[in-house]
Amino acid sequence: MATAPSVSYSMTVRLEVPASGTAVSQLTTAVESHGGSVTGLDVTASGHEALRIDVTIAASSTAHADEIVEGLRGIDGVVLGKVSDRTFLMHLGGKIEMASKHPIRNRDDLSMVYTPGVARVCMAIAENPEDARRLTIKRNSVAVVTDGSAVLGLGNIGPKAALPVMEGKAALFKRFAGIDAWPICLDTQDTDAIVEIVKAIAPGFAGINLEDISAPRCFEIEARLREALDIPVFHDDQHGTAIVVLAALTNALRVVGKSIGDVRVVMSGAGAAGTAILKLLLAAGVKHAVVSDIHGIVHAGREDLVDTPADSPLCWVADNTNPEGVRGTLKEAVVGADVFIGVSAPNVLDGADVAAMAEGAIVFALANPDPEVDPAVARETAAVVATGRSDFPNQINNVLVFPGVFRGLLDAQSHSVNTEMMLAAAGALADVVAEDEVNANYIIPSVFNDKVAGAVADAVSSAAKAVGAAPAPSPTAV
Repeated sequence: MATAPSVSYSMTVRLEVPASGTAVSQLTTAVESHGGSVTGLDVTASGHEALRIDVTIAASSTAHADEIVEGLRGIDGVVLGKVSDRTFLMHLGGKIEMASKHPIRNRDDLSMVYTPGVARVCMAIAENPEDARRLTIKRNSVAVVTDGSAVLGLGNIGPKAALPVMEGKAALFKRFAGIDAWPICLDTQDTDAIVEIVKAIAPGFAGINLEDISAPRCFEIEARLREALDIPVFHDDQHGTAIVVLAALTNALRVVGKSIGDVRVVMSGAGAAGTAILKLLLAAGVKHAVVSDIHGIVHAGREDLVDTPADSPLCWVADNTNPEGVRGTLKEAVVGADVFIGVSAPNVLDGADVAAMAEGAIVFALANPDPEVDPAVARETAAVVATGRSDFPNQINNVLVFPGVFRGLLDAQSHSVNTEMMLAAAGALADVVAEDEVNANYIIPSVFNDKVAGAVADAVSSAAKAVGAAPAPSPTAV
């Protein structure tokens, strides 16, 4: 599948061109002839003999950008100047900052913000530790914790290289839910060490967002932290993905007129995201699910599972899916299936596989950037297609979920997060798409829909209170 030019590979090229002649029009022609797209052209200086022009160009990769620049360099009369990668410029010096909520203009301000006035607040919290939620940033803070072992599609790149992603996550928390999130990149991949470190920093936060930690370690880390802490611990790669998938599937089933309890779901991928999606789908009412991984369809009798510990995530999948005992390959499993959900690898299916699915088939091919099946090909026979990409309809994007989920948890002062809250979040997200709006190309709202975070937050907060995870309100004077 050819990759279209993307703003992710946007650059601005400064050029000097002759003031007369066809050099300006040649710029656009040269970019387009090399497969790029001109998204901006600004004259930044002009003289009798020459113009200085900044051309903003979208490419499809770093190598493609270099190719376009060389094409511009070859135009007669054009002098190539500075080339700026716009994505790198956005990250220069980091993407987030700390800001004070109160100006410090004089000694009175200093005495209240810091010493000696702050001592009174410290003693109030020492006498009643719960007051930390009222009187410190704890009430609105989330730690975004990673060890850099499973970053996006990049793999184990370590904590320093993971920091730009965690900064981005923190920026999204603030943009969509007003939450102050802090990137915490740990220089260890030892499970025990990570658990102890997060336990030690937890007093300063009202929630922990685990991010980009490899499976199966992420399952144990999350479980142990949930057991040890009195604040919610949420692994977004698992549960954020699961919530968005369930919301999208809810609306996709509305489009094709099928019930969640009747459809046969085939999944590709049994890692962190796949396992979490499966668990939430089963909780939502899916009864017929088959999961495939790199070794084929998961079933209790599969040779590689015979000596696997019974409490392993993959054994759980084997014990809770595939009631018909289907064996074989993914391609065999999708024949006649109503729903395909992929969180695995590119191009594991083709158009013939999608055509062999049931009438009104739903295909969620979520591997990124290259999906399990070409979305354009899948759309030829499937009724509904979703991807993880922004250049196709129905993007399954976790930013639809995690800001609202944590906003609801923080507003409720919840001590935990559970399946009931996640089901509530999925239902609220699905309902943002009104009955008269839902169609095959619109089963999930835009990340910029201003109703999303509030709807998800309200649902999660209500669910937290309903299951007793939030404390009863107790008015306290400031």
